[in-house]
Amino acid sequence: MRRAVVVVAVFVLALVGAVVIVALKNPTAPMPLPIPLGKACEVRTANGSVELNADQMANAATIAAVGMVRGLPEQAIVVALATAFQESRLYNLDYGDRDSLGLFQQRPSQGWGTPEQILDPRYAAGRLYSALVRVRGWEEMRVTDAAQRVQRSAFPEAYQKWADEATVLAEAFVGRASGAVTCTRNGEPVQRGSTALEALDAALRLDWGDFVDVRESDGMGLVLAAANPQDGWRYAHWIVAHSVEKGVERVRYLDREWTGDGAGWRLVDTTLEHVVAEVFQE
Repeated sequence: MRRAVVVVAVFVLALVGAVVIVALKNPTAPMPLPIPLGKACEVRTANGSVELNADQMANAATIAAVGMVRGLPEQAIVVALATAFQESRLYNLDYGDRDSLGLFQQRPSQGWGTPEQILDPRYAAGRLYSALVRVRGWEEMRVTDAAQRVQRSAFPEAYQKWADEATVLAEAFVGRASGAVTCTRNGEPVQRGSTALEALDAALRLDWGDFVDVRESDGMGLVLAAANPQDGWRYAHWIVAHSVEKGVERVRYLDREWTGDGAGWRLVDTTLEHVVAEVFQE
């Protein structure tokens, strides 16, 4: 057993070393990215499925929320998600080529903002959307062409390979698919009780602002008003996407319930016209 562990460790170190050498020899090559530690989340719609880990899914949900709050069409969210897939694999990186940082590898030296601002996913997404809508005719462009007009990448065709995944994610996060986002909890919750409730409430208000009506329910939960099913699924999917980091135990909307045990969304006997999110109790 000890020998097997040593062999695996040597292989991993060799692989990391090879990636670093390639990056040093070719600074314009795509940078090394974190290795996902398990794909705990999935989005599944009629157009396909995408598996991500909890950090990636939470970042994707935030990117989509920023676009919706700005009133942008779904295609803008597709472009933003495809860009983040290519630039960072949906990780909020604190490193990159030269001074590139964050989800979109934006550079402080190129006027995208301070390092602290760029490492705020909401700020970074907002800056990308602002640049995108200034591109004349971006709505009719291929995903990669629209992204390239914003990013000015050395790999202008690279964004297109993420268009399908970005489309599936956008469809779910704008609420056009029901019960499409699921995450599975592994181990103990990161947060519980009032700490989890406050963190969930704060994150909802940061991402959605005045667009979401959040109220505390009896016990450890929040109630979100939903004007229509599309709005309801927007909020329900966002909460599930952030469930691991925020200690969410259960989400209910209409006649479905999600509990993070790997079973996805289940049918229940009662129907709710608002979204209910419950966190783990202390």
